[in-house]
Amino acid sequence: MDLLRDKRILLGVSGGIAAYKTPELVRRLKDAGADVHVVLTEAGARFVSPLSLEVVSEHPVGVDLWAPGRDSRIVHTDAGKDADLIVLAPATANLIARIRHGFADDLLATTIMASRTPVLVCPSMNTEMLGNPFVRENLAALAADARYTLLEPGIGLLACGVHGPGRLPDPPEIIEAAAAVLTDKALAGVRVTVSAGPTREAIDPVRFLSNRSTGSMGFALARAFAAAGAEVTLVAGPVALRTPVGVARRIDVTTAADLFGAVESAWSATDALVMTAAVADLRPATVATDKLKKSELGAETSLRLERTVDVLATMAARPDRGGRALIGFAAETRDVEGYARRKLEAKRLDWIVANDVATAGVGFGPGDNAVSLIGADGRVEVFPRAPKERIATQLVAALAPALAERLRGAR
Repeated sequence: MDLLRDKRILLGVSGGIAAYKTPELVRRLKDAGADVHVVLTEAGARFVSPLSLEVVSEHPVGVDLWAPGRDSRIVHTDAGKDADLIVLAPATANLIARIRHGFADDLLATTIMASRTPVLVCPSMNTEMLGNPFVRENLAALAADARYTLLEPGIGLLACGVHGPGRLPDPPEIIEAAAAVLTDKALAGVRVTVSAGPTREAIDPVRFLSNRSTGSMGFALARAFAAAGAEVTLVAGPVALRTPVGVARRIDVTTAADLFGAVESAWSATDALVMTAAVADLRPATVATDKLKKSELGAETSLRLERTVDVLATMAARPDRGGRALIGFAAETRDVEGYARRKLEAKRLDWIVANDVATAGVGFGPGDNAVSLIGADGRVEVFPRAPKERIATQLVAALAPALAERLRGAR
């Protein structure tokens, strides 16, 4: 994951118990490509040492408002200006209140007040404190300001022994939210439905037919579309993946028929359909009500199969397609571009993404991908092998101008 490649992040750490997680957060931010600098409040330093954060960030950690800067620079007015994004994690009720009311009484608050850099606020606190009306009022005031983006805290067992909201989101969620803040909202107002993952077609209550799709490419695309401002509905097959930050709605499905039903239900609120899912082409004609026993099957067994619904072709042929954009995926092992072009034409798509899944480490699984984006106008854009998160970001950036222009004209 390199969602923050070449970005400078200022991480502000305040005095909540979740501060102990920040060395790992710094490491993960760096893995995402960021140059991370840390400002720690005095209360935060009671939970995590400046030295540990200095070691993992490889930069001096700011704590003291009165410490002189290098080259006579005024630290508290420069640190925020130099950053692409300020991330507050954990953001305590105290820090949130001081920011909301314009306090500048320590290094972190002063740094925020002395810059116009975007701020991602990651609240983390006791459940009752989070629900306090004054805290909610302060959070609402920050959320209403375009400079501040709030990442909702997670739900779980907190240090106080209470199970509820207030947990600091995990690093991947913070990284996705940070990337979204820094992404141009070229698709604001566009409604995108993304399908992802495999489908499963039952043979009996235990066995099923499926494929090797993990859903990782589709989930990466859902995240990238959401980061670009789109309202995303994610239709997910049976996968073990967290819903990406920013996705408005997730519908979990199992079979090809389930997936078709979910896409149909989202159709009226869809401007662009992106069919990344690896939908099973065949299913057993009959499903056994009980588990089939080996003793009953014999040495050789035939399984009668029938075709499943072709979701993309069916949606493309609908009389109410209108100006909707349809984007397909073609995972092939040979003649990749040729098969992709035939699928593009046969299903009357606007674009198709072709990828060669015969190459080791590319295509299926959570690793890399290498794809070509082929348009109905014949144009081809090639995206060399890279992590799927980067491929997804590149695909959305390539599609966004045409999608936005097309859908503006269709409305």
